[in-house]
Amino acid sequence: MTHILHRAANAVMPTAIGGKGIELFDSSGKTYIDASGGAAVSCLGHGHPDVLAAMHKQLDTLAYAHTGFFTSDVAEQLADRLIEDAPAGLDHVYLVSGGSEGVEAALKMARQYFVEKGEPQRRHIIGRRLSRQYARRAGGRRQ
Repeated sequence: MTHILHRAANAVMPTAIGGKGIELFDSSGKTYIDASGGAAVSCLGHGHPDVLAAMHKQLDTLAYAHTGFFTSDVAEQLADRLIEDAPAGLDHVYLVSGGSEGVEAALKMARQYFVEKGEPQRRHIIGRRLSRQYARRAGGRRQ
């Protein structure tokens, strides 16, 4: 029994135990082509020696330093690289780990901007209620 709530609640998921290139391997020995595309790194393949070497080099140096309290050479190099391609006038980056954290940070920055401008009353954010609206009709059909 699993304690993981999968998207299909009653599905019995294969257990991935390894990967190489474009393939994943499960615990029964079955091979799959990994065409999920869900993770941002999936386009790199599994076990690429250059990627593994870069990861090991960084882990041997420093696994993690909270960006709220420290900077690091690799963080500074990434920021420099991002600014190289940024539109004119953008000269700083704020590093986060993913999209949800990025949206949250953008909302907080927008709020802080107006607080520091002396306009703390500007605290409302306008956004869509849902990305896809459904209207219920008689009979329960969705539009």
